[in-house]
Amino acid sequence: MANVRIIPSKINPLTKLPNNSLHKRRVAAYARVSTEQEEQANSYEAQVDYYKSFIANRPEWTLVDIYTDKGISGTNLKHRDGFNKMIADARAGLIDLIVTKSVSRFARNTLDTISLTRELKAKGVEIFFEEQNVYTFDSNGELMLTILASMAQEESRNISENVKWGKKKKAVDGYSQVGYSNFLGYDKHENAKIGLKVNEEEAVIVRFIYREFLKGKSVNTICRMLEEKGIKTPGHKDHWRTTTVASILKNEKYKGDCEMQKTYVKNFLDHVSVKNNGELEKIYVEDHHEPIVSKDHWLMAQLEFERRGALAQGYNSSNEFSCKLICGDCGSYYGAKVLHSTDKYRSVKYRCNRKYNHEHVCQTPFVTEEEVKSKFILAYNEFIGDRKQLIEDCKEMIQVLDNTAELEDKLAALNQKAEDIIVLVKNLIEQNSTEALDQDEFQKKYDSYDLEHKKIIAEIEEVGHQIEKKKAQAKYLQAFIDDLNNRPNVLEAYDEDIWSYLIDKAIVNRDRSITFQFRNGKEIKIF
Repeated sequence: MANVRIIPSKINPLTKLPNNSLHKRRVAAYARVSTEQEEQANSYEAQVDYYKSFIANRPEWTLVDIYTDKGISGTNLKHRDGFNKMIADARAGLIDLIVTKSVSRFARNTLDTISLTRELKAKGVEIFFEEQNVYTFDSNGELMLTILASMAQEESRNISENVKWGKKKKAVDGYSQVGYSNFLGYDKHENAKIGLKVNEEEAVIVRFIYREFLKGKSVNTICRMLEEKGIKTPGHKDHWRTTTVASILKNEKYKGDCEMQKTYVKNFLDHVSVKNNGELEKIYVEDHHEPIVSKDHWLMAQLEFERRGALAQGYNSSNEFSCKLICGDCGSYYGAKVLHSTDKYRSVKYRCNRKYNHEHVCQTPFVTEEEVKSKFILAYNEFIGDRKQLIEDCKEMIQVLDNTAELEDKLAALNQKAEDIIVLVKNLIEQNSTEALDQDEFQKKYDSYDLEHKKIIAEIEEVGHQIEKKKAQAKYLQAFIDDLNNRPNVLEAYDEDIWSYLIDKAIVNRDRSITFQFRNGKEIKIF
């Protein structure tokens, strides 16, 4: 007959310590709140005080530390310094037991919760979730933890969806959401719906940026000019980045409009904002608040960005002739070259930057700064000579550009075509759900519809862009006319401002003549 013996347990189920052990269990507590609101701050302090008392009242436990995080989300482990320090100490063997209020305080991410508890369990570190009364060393501890962690993650997802809905509702109602502290030119308005009010002291800087850009200055040059003036960035830094200036020039809020939902949080677990490329609808509100620059000037800036982007050799404005002087032989830019740099005959002349980079050397000549300036004065005086006719020609061109009826009809036809394809796809899907169609044939037809729809959408975007471009060019020409009315009838001395604003490019020809192309497209050749 078999001999059966009962081997007694070695661990006290109440204290979680070996029976008859004199060793005290080293215990840490973790407290966290996810916002900085006053009521949450009170909760945070209450958690800390509670766990100090909770651990002190158990003679079999000794306090290691109270690890805390304040104003931090629990959906991922990034930036949770207190939590990460606690896990590092546990891995180092400094902790036997971690006590926390609930699973959601520990982490709202199911994967993080399960993987960490398993790792710590393997190292002999237990976690006690007080609210759920779950010890991870218990036989059913992991099952319970998996269920509870999943519920915590789902709760976090629901909160995220509610926040998204709230933001969208505010956007639809016209409420803007911006970081006022880093928004150059605007302060927070007393009326929450308007949101933005002009800060006149900073608005001067914004207008300066637009003015210099439209005069021909590069974004990089504008950065240097701002730094030389000692003007701080929107983030109150000394160094201006080109991306900062470019974003100011492209931000529709400076013309008084407001586009919302430009970005969105793709995954509620990592809280990373990504650009909205059409995944979500956007809300655009015209005349939302007081503008700093006119709509015309904003449109002109966008057109100027496009013009510079189309330049094959890039754009810079290290001086007023950069990207303006062009070689008549190869189309490359002229650049400043220092001749006789070490003797008394030192001089600066301009020459094709790629003169010797081709099979045939460019035959265009050196030109001096004085030559360009004196010929520009002659070209300007000839250009402005019949101001009345010049303005009439510009107005005729504006009428041509404003007439987008043909493009509008094309756009309407394309939109109808896109809707027709959507109907065909819906019919196909419905037919597939009610009839026994060949699935390969179904997929082939579906893919062909999808491909055709994508092509039409691309055409719609292109035609829409053409309409916007024509309207912007019309605005640009109107601004050109307005500027022309303020220019002198006769230019007696070179003026950098007139040169930068009126001249698109100046082509240096082999015979030393220069062909000046003005912003309205008119060309004047000066020998």
